[in-house]
Amino acid sequence: MNTDTAWEAWGKQDPYFGVITDPKFRKAALTPEAVKEFFDSGHVHTDFVMQMIRQHIDPGFQPQTVLEFGCGVGRLVVPFAKTAGEVVGMDISVAMLQEARKNCEAHGVANVRLALSDDDLSQLTGRFDLIHSCIVFQHIPPARGRAIFGRLLQHLPIGGVGAIQFTYSKAHYESTHGIAPPELPAETEARLNQSRLPVPPGADPEMQMNPYNMNELLFLMQRSGVTRFHTEFTDHGGELGVFLFFQKALQGAL
Repeated sequence: MNTDTAWEAWGKQDPYFGVITDPKFRKAALTPEAVKEFFDSGHVHTDFVMQMIRQHIDPGFQPQTVLEFGCGVGRLVVPFAKTAGEVVGMDISVAMLQEARKNCEAHGVANVRLALSDDDLSQLTGRFDLIHSCIVFQHIPPARGRAIFGRLLQHLPIGGVGAIQFTYSKAHYESTHGIAPPELPAETEARLNQSRLPVPPGADPEMQMNPYNMNELLFLMQRSGVTRFHTEFTDHGGELGVFLFFQKALQGAL
């Protein structure tokens, strides 16, 4: 099962848990209170994003156009839509986008356009004041994700801001200072081979957790016109990451 197929399976089978892996968000356990908590967490997150941007990147930043890449069921699309003029949510899963549309209607936001994603971002047009993505790229194989990141940067204008999170290592690589060992132990290889077998009915789809090479990402950022960035470390159950906040340099900026 490739990552696109797996994510569509998550969208059909357990979309909220696929976004936040907490048992309370399982489809079978989902209550109105849990749904409210789910979307409240989205407001907390977007408030944090805007705080970081205004504190470290652009004090007066107020985006009119926002791209939410990997939007899932719309947890972050909804709060972004309440502060920006237009929001585009992209996801690889048709089922996720269908649920996101329902949630936008339930929350009374009409300034959202939802689009199906692919590696070429073929449905994405225009440029955006803010391009945001969190806990998304880790589920994409790095070679594909790196190329997608490069294409996203092309949709960021001069003065536009990116807020994008990547995983770069795993806590259990402590003996090699965060670098994956060059040769996997036999039992690890066997476990990886096992994961390639067909998923039995009713089982959770695969959820890959992929670390990225930060040198490659920083190279793409600098070559696209980014001159400085701010970083906040992230840690999701031992999946170590960075949340990058950056701006394409204004004309004449150092």
